[in-house]
Amino acid sequence: MRKAIDGLAAAARHALRQDPFTGDLFVFCNRRRDRLKILYWERSGFWLLHKRLESGTFAWPTSKGASKASEEIDTAQLFALLNGLVVASRRKRWFSWKPRNGDVNAR
Repeated sequence: MRKAIDGLAAAARHALRQDPFTGDLFVFCNRRRDRLKILYWERSGFWLLHKRLESGTFAWPTSKGASKASEEIDTAQLFALLNGLVVASRRKRWFSWKPRNGDVNAR
């Protein structure tokens, strides 16, 4: 999530093949799914909104095709995503644990 306005506008234009000057909202999410950036063009310039969750992750919409770079969501889905209604609980990291000397109660 290092990109600012110019980098996100370029990503919308080249990677997503969309015009960032249409007035549509472009929502970007980081890999950990705990931060969102929204790029929006208003008549005189761009707005960039950034939301960082203190705990948990966003339930990011999944596309039906694995090669699909973008997904269109409606207004209700966007507001639910931003208001935390579809925020998934924090996922636990996977780890391997092996008991010592065959004792299943030892940690």
